[in-house]
Amino acid sequence: MLHFTSVKDIGSLDSAMAKAMEIKKDPFANCNLGKHRTALLLFFNSSLRTRLSTQKAAENLGMNVIVLDVQQGAWNLETRKGVVMDSDKPEHLLEAIPVMGCYADIIGVRSFARFESKEADYNEEILNKFIRYSGKPVISLESATRHPLQSFADHITIEEFKKKPKPKVVLTWAPHPRALPQAVANSFSEWMVAAGYDLTITHPQGYELDERFTHGAKIVYDQSEAFRGADFIYAKNWAAYRDPVYGKILSKDMSWMVDSRKMELTDNAYFMHCLPVRRNMIVSDRVLDSPASLVIPQAANRETAAQAVIQSILETLLKQH
Repeated sequence: MLHFTSVKDIGSLDSAMAKAMEIKKDPFANCNLGKHRTALLLFFNSSLRTRLSTQKAAENLGMNVIVLDVQQGAWNLETRKGVVMDSDKPEHLLEAIPVMGCYADIIGVRSFARFESKEADYNEEILNKFIRYSGKPVISLESATRHPLQSFADHITIEEFKKKPKPKVVLTWAPHPRALPQAVANSFSEWMVAAGYDLTITHPQGYELDERFTHGAKIVYDQSEAFRGADFIYAKNWAAYRDPVYGKILSKDMSWMVDSRKMELTDNAYFMHCLPVRRNMIVSDRVLDSPASLVIPQAANRETAAQAVIQSILETLLKQH
């Protein structure tokens, strides 16, 4: 593996899971693999778990780590091509990216959907510029359309807690005060289908996701129906995908919040969320604070997922030399 942007890059999920389990047993077994190599983690958007877990994972492998917050610690970067740079953006990504490539062996990039252009978001223009111009392996730390490190950690968590070979997993839309990208939902659906789980996606009319990510999942518009018999409930908000309302909030219907009454419809399901989570909007306190909540194990597995990815890339680099 040279780049990591989706489940398609990870190869065999069974092999990836086996590697993750070995890392959990001994995170420092390969502490010299990244010696004298540098990971640059670049954030166009805010982060807590992604930044901490990926930095820790790289350090577990002996790497030097540079973290750059583009909004606070760098020149304001122009991302568009062909523009006259007479505004407040003195540096262009086309020069900045190859310069970053001079200083790093692996580059992680976090850049959310901007909701300015659906075409630009779903063509992954910023992430793909790094892959094209940096000359170095690139890891998505969440892009406009996917969050693969989160989904890998989600997959690890379900494998650890599942009680049957093919659990019923439900991804449910939940209300939120802001318009959020589809990245986590897209990516989660893609990974769950690849893992062979029984995936159901439930949301109000108008919140259909791109079928490239949901193909193989059941789409149910009745949340209570979707919850019946579920083994895992994964709650997440996303803004509308379809034109002409791309990036818009169509509903803040609080009846879609995950609460104890709805969890009683399930087969003693676990509750999952990627965090940060809006209490008593996405999920009730009672559910989030219950023994069924897996949000902390999920977050802990972010380190394992990141380390498995970085280790695979370092092993590829070692073979090339």
